[in-house]
Amino acid sequence: MKLSELYSKEIINIDTGENLGIFGDCDLVIEEKTGEIVSFISGNTSRFSIFKESKKKEILWKNIKKIGSDMIIIENE
Repeated sequence: MKLSELYSKEIINIDTGENLGIFGDCDLVIEEKTGEIVSFISGNTSRFSIFKESKKKEILWKNIKKIGSDMIIIENE
């Protein structure tokens, strides 16, 4: 699967049901020596959150349990 195919997918925490945002809005943490994705940082921002502080969460790549057609399911550590 290409990384570009993940951009429009929503990230959902299976334990809490929380929507953590869109993958395309995340920052990736990449291991410099191997080029592997270690984790990504979700921003959970919306256009109505002008006065709210965004909730940033770092999610380890190994915590992805399923990548579906329109969402990415993660599980807490």
